[in-house]
Amino acid sequence: MSRAEFHQQHLPRARAEAQRLFAQKAVLQGAWLGWVASQLYVLKPAEYASMVRRELQQLQEQGEN
Repeated sequence: MSRAEFHQQHLPRARAEAQRLFAQKAVLQGAWLGWVASQLYVLKPAEYASMVRRELQQLQEQGEN
């Protein structure tokens, strides 16, 4: 499977996972950063974890604007 195919196939799930993680930010407040790092660490494969990380970054940037 090519990188583009992998991305296309897993993008909806990565977006949903990022939204789930981001939703906990208000709940966990100061503890969120450590918690989210641990959640990202266990995601496999690494390419999928990177996708979730990028989607999470976009959500954070949108929240700042």
